[in-house]
Amino acid sequence: MGDTLALLAQGFAVALQPGNLMLCLIGAAVGTLVGVLPGLGPVATMALLLPLTYSMGPTGALIMFAGIYYGAMYGGSTTSILLNIPGEAASVITCLDGHEMARQGRAGPALGMAAFGSFIAGTVSVMALTLIAAPLAQFALRFSYPEYVALMLLGLLLVVFLASGSLLKAFVMVGLGLLLSTVGQDVVSGTFRFTFGAPTLMDGLDIGPMIMGLFGVSEVLANIASPSERVLVQTRVRDLLPSREDWRRSGGPITRGTVIGFLLGSLPGGGAIVASFASYAIEKRVSKTPEIFGKGAIEGVAGPESANNAASVGSFVPLLTFGIPSNIVMAVVMGALMVHGVTPGPLLIKERPELFWGVIASMYLGNIVLLVLNLPMIALWVQVLKIPYRVLFPVILIFCAVGSYSMNNSLFDVYMMSVFGVIGYLMKRYGYEPAVLVLAFVIGPIMEQSLRQSLLLGDGSFTIFVTRPIPVVLLAAGLLLILSSAIPAIGRRRRAIVAAAEID
Repeated sequence: MGDTLALLAQGFAVALQPGNLMLCLIGAAVGTLVGVLPGLGPVATMALLLPLTYSMGPTGALIMFAGIYYGAMYGGSTTSILLNIPGEAASVITCLDGHEMARQGRAGPALGMAAFGSFIAGTVSVMALTLIAAPLAQFALRFSYPEYVALMLLGLLLVVFLASGSLLKAFVMVGLGLLLSTVGQDVVSGTFRFTFGAPTLMDGLDIGPMIMGLFGVSEVLANIASPSERVLVQTRVRDLLPSREDWRRSGGPITRGTVIGFLLGSLPGGGAIVASFASYAIEKRVSKTPEIFGKGAIEGVAGPESANNAASVGSFVPLLTFGIPSNIVMAVVMGALMVHGVTPGPLLIKERPELFWGVIASMYLGNIVLLVLNLPMIALWVQVLKIPYRVLFPVILIFCAVGSYSMNNSLFDVYMMSVFGVIGYLMKRYGYEPAVLVLAFVIGPIMEQSLRQSLLLGDGSFTIFVTRPIPVVLLAAGLLLILSSAIPAIGRRRRAIVAAAEID
């Protein structure tokens, strides 16, 4: 414990350096703005800002990106409550009770409780991250190539099974993501794969243009195809402090949301969206008056808003300790680190302690900044919400194009961004999740290399995965996950066949 506190103190020395402190403030402010503005999101924003991180070093880049992520969780509640439009996907569930509170003239307590709940959950989750990160990194040092293959395979399965919609479509996205990750030069044999003779594809596909297309451009296209009118609730937001009764009703939801969010955020495929929905479902289940949910219950704001902020912190656990991104945002963060030559994983805490502890320390500061920033500036965010889409969307497209071009000074990347933008729009229209594709794309090269090295260790035999205890446990968990979904489906199919036979 003493060593952890000493290392954390060194982290604060890094985070409080003027440059890093400024990047923390910028990340928190930009993240809040991104959360307030519907349609952009932290993923596309990070992709847009990725070229700017080349000159600031990996520590500063990670501090800024972390601020953008949990800042977006804060800001997303503003549009959910005032507009009934989630500024960020994790705030979808907040619309149900938050907007109803605003319609009842209680927008102030709803916004205040969202901010205070987010601050409490975020701070407690950073404390948990501080305590468990180093021991988990030590445990991860026991992992070799077979363990990493099994862990990544389990992570992909969790992503598929926690995704909304069809399992088959999620598996298709995983397959497509893994296929796209093989484009370029094979690091082992040196041969070129799926380049079709194009020199621009020999280094593979860049994650930046892909993300900006799938999430930025596609969101603009989707909004153009299905325009929605924004109706801002006209209510006073000056009285932001919740009442004593509001706090009494929100204490339990904030506590449960913090625990649920941190645990689900730490799982591959979990993240803030799953955490906020799980928190709302649990609060409705344990409530003595479930009938008030959806009609302006403050518990329906406090729980999910706490959960999505706790999940945003928990998402850093697998990235920093195992080197595996748990969601699409962490995949972008991982890509940014690898651009700087930093490989996240168990050796990060030993090789780059200033980065590891500096980022954790910055999270403590960032949560304080967000609380101080959000409460007084809600009136400003309300004015930002009045920006018309005809102004906002062209700006987003310009930033996406400039960001894609600046990565390699290549028009090819702009073309790729446009192609992925159309693909992303079609995915959303037909129920395919682009986030699953991007996660598979990021994990693919690491899993392929670990698989090859595992087979070299096992003299070309796959038995190496069943002769070591950790891979056996992880693969068994993946098999149970598949069976838990397949057996009910087989039962439903059998009953349908029997019923059809009886009718005949």
